[in-house]
Amino acid sequence: MKTSNKITLKEKISYGFGDFASSTFWTLFSMFLLYYYTDVFGITAAAAGTMFLVARLWDTANDPIMGMICDRTKTRWGKFRPFLLFGALPFTIIGILTFTSPDLGPSGKLIYAYVTYTLMMMVYTAVNVPYASLLGVMTKDTDERTSLASFRFIGGFSAALMVTATANYLVEYFKTTGDLASAYQKTVAIYAIIAGVFFVLTFIGTKERLDPEEVESSTFKEDLGDLIKNKPWFIMLGAAIAVLIFNSLRGGAILYYFKYFIGDQTIAFFGEVSQGALSAAFMSSGFATSLLGVIMAIPVATRIGKKNTFILSGLVCTILSILFFFLPPEQIELIFIINILIGIFSAMAFPLIWAMYGDVADYSELKTGRRATGLIFSSSSMSQKLGWTIGGAISGWILAAFGFIANEVQSDESVLGIRLMISIFAAVGALISIAIMYFYPLTEKFMKEKVEGPLEAARAKYNEITS
Repeated sequence: MKTSNKITLKEKISYGFGDFASSTFWTLFSMFLLYYYTDVFGITAAAAGTMFLVARLWDTANDPIMGMICDRTKTRWGKFRPFLLFGALPFTIIGILTFTSPDLGPSGKLIYAYVTYTLMMMVYTAVNVPYASLLGVMTKDTDERTSLASFRFIGGFSAALMVTATANYLVEYFKTTGDLASAYQKTVAIYAIIAGVFFVLTFIGTKERLDPEEVESSTFKEDLGDLIKNKPWFIMLGAAIAVLIFNSLRGGAILYYFKYFIGDQTIAFFGEVSQGALSAAFMSSGFATSLLGVIMAIPVATRIGKKNTFILSGLVCTILSILFFFLPPEQIELIFIINILIGIFSAMAFPLIWAMYGDVADYSELKTGRRATGLIFSSSSMSQKLGWTIGGAISGWILAAFGFIANEVQSDESVLGIRLMISIFAAVGALISIAIMYFYPLTEKFMKEKVEGPLEAARAKYNEITS
């Protein structure tokens, strides 16, 4: 069956809506949830860090299982799109429950957090793995995949910008008619409804064009065996995990950094600005300029290749993050400038990761004769979860190790821990991603010479046999 490799602008935008929905909660989790648990919900930083590790490790194991389920799904809507439609409502409901604070004792609150957070991660997997996999069957053109991935992250960073620009203000607004916990619940309810609607819009506006070889004849064990033998997959998994650790440590530290280190500031032309407004502006400026990084990813990758662009992104982020540590609170303008530059260069890596997973799926199909799209792309979600898991757990443990006590004046040691978390410790994650990506073999030249031609011939032969 001959299919068009070109995707319309309308469909690219519709695909981007899906990451707008996912990233609405990704931003809440990476930048607000640890703070919510310690300073609003009322559990310790160490307990929150351990909960992130336990709950997310369990959920991470679900990602490849979900990918294999998707590969074996057959409906009139395709393999992946139905999960967006039927997962939208559970995603919305459980998202609200995760930011609901019932009147329970310390043990009851911890159990509630474990249950709701674990459920949220599972429903996130049930929607996000199919969404990620959808990119692999919308087109087989690698340039169009990079374009789709860029639209995805334009949607994602737009959602992050929306959340960071409005969350603190919505919380303050709702707090005038209730307590802080209920204010968070009402704020998140707005975002949850928006996310659910945008998942449905992605379902409506996209189409699965490719018809990958059926995988029912293979077993779960065979699929996992193929994956384990796929060297590029392991490299992408490791590099993506390291990138997410970098972002998780930085994002998780921001509210603490401004509340306990920067404080209120007097700024030229603005006068006295509260730490809450500064933290919102800091997050928003980073995400707003991240859109520039996503847009830059395509022309830069076209010129120097996806692998080299990824390494450039990590190198710049490492250097800037180290410099960030030495900035005093009074140099607020320079703090914002470096954050903006980090936002631009770190964002360049994200569309590349998803486009490179498309190449990994092609490479896997050539080597195994089966296109396990859902399984390959589930690893991208798995890398997100692992990076998020490790970064979130480390964040909680760092705060505890340096003596952090919520809503108190912090010691010099605890402030140092917060500063290290947003700078030096985060830089280590970016540096590790560079080291791993150095070994990635699927360059543009390799794909054109060793994969695309033989794979096209194999697909043509398969179509002749089955037609």
